[in-house]
Amino acid sequence: MTQSIEKTGQTTQQQEVQTKAAGEESLAPQGVRIMGKWSYLLAWFGGCVSIGTFAMGSSIVGTLNLLQATLAIAIGCFVIGIALTLNGAAGYKYGIPFVVQARGAFGFSGTKFPGLVRAIPAIVWYGFQSWVGAGALNAVSASLFGFESIVFWFVVFQFLQIALSTLGFQGIKWLENIGSVFILVSLVYMFFSVINKYGDEINANLVGIEGTWGLEFWGATMLFLGIYSTMMLNVSDYSRELQTGMKRGPLTTLYAMSILPCTLFMGLIGLMVSGATGHADPIAVFSSAVDNKPLLIATLLFITFAQVTTNVLNNVVPPTYVLMDVFKIPFKAATVIVGLAAFLTFPWELVKDESAAGLQVFVQTYSAFLGPIFAVMVVDYYIIRKRRLNLEKYYDENGAYKGVNYAGFIASAVGAVIALYFSTISWYASLIPAGVVYYVLMQYWGPCQRFKE
Repeated sequence: MTQSIEKTGQTTQQQEVQTKAAGEESLAPQGVRIMGKWSYLLAWFGGCVSIGTFAMGSSIVGTLNLLQATLAIAIGCFVIGIALTLNGAAGYKYGIPFVVQARGAFGFSGTKFPGLVRAIPAIVWYGFQSWVGAGALNAVSASLFGFESIVFWFVVFQFLQIALSTLGFQGIKWLENIGSVFILVSLVYMFFSVINKYGDEINANLVGIEGTWGLEFWGATMLFLGIYSTMMLNVSDYSRELQTGMKRGPLTTLYAMSILPCTLFMGLIGLMVSGATGHADPIAVFSSAVDNKPLLIATLLFITFAQVTTNVLNNVVPPTYVLMDVFKIPFKAATVIVGLAAFLTFPWELVKDESAAGLQVFVQTYSAFLGPIFAVMVVDYYIIRKRRLNLEKYYDENGAYKGVNYAGFIASAVGAVIALYFSTISWYASLIPAGVVYYVLMQYWGPCQRFKE
């Protein structure tokens, strides 16, 4: 590789109108970018649909009123937009993925740490969400055809997702673009159906209460922000596919506005259903209490489709790139391995009531590292590198970034301890300590000096 420190990796206008074959993905600087701004917006729109957002809405019942919940979700989405723009800038400018971007802050060998922090939860959630989608498919099958076998639908559903995943970003682009229309229509339908069915209860239990603008309000913003904290780490995996020419302000708006509709609808649906019925699981409420069969079928199909659009974008790409980086496996083979690995998460065990506590501990543990790693990468790119990367060093395994940059590890550990202590606002609380520790170590600690240049 002969690229100099000044080379940005951006494609020329001629390159940007080219295309690439399905599944033709690599870790090299992106040469052909296939997503325009509208395709990119719709990809994030479809990919950010998480069943967990329903639960986040349910969790603030009795704490915030409807107005406060709406504002908390909006603020969280705006913060997400800023974070995605900041950490995705290197991928957008240079065309490099997350596992390459992290080499400056953690070293070639050390990059395995942030890679695993991102990849392992992705595989677990891949299996978990596939089981949820299979359950919804099974319910549709039982309702329409009288055939019921969740194991059958899980296997079929998982292999369908594996096949779609091997198409790479070409498949992601068209799946998310088409799927976004169905997702939006379904969410609007669900939202107004909830209002029509539970209007009086919503008015009494959510609109009429005082709520709070204190710590609980800001904690609520972090709940909805936290759902996307994994994506904030590997956003360069996606931004390298976006055609160049967008400034930071419009790009921040694009991120925020692509995430806001789904998050707002799903969070408020969860809040309203739980506030009106007292049940914490909105999906269970829809499945058991809805007496409108078309609404029930639409809801279940929405749940199924949402798992696909979320999995192929957020839970396949990160571990696939980690496998490509660590084991030098081609993209298509790596996506198949990731899909098969999702079977080994035993999602049928994770959905049991007695597994909830262990799953929560797992989420809290890996989440504690997400904010600190994000802070380290942002400080590394903007303050240490001043937004100028020498790509030759980022691709030279035996060069300046060989081994481990302990500054990134120490700063992440400090931030993680603080995140665990201030659990209500963990992501916010970890940023400044982790960033400051990383900067100081890079400036004044000898073993880290070679990673600066």
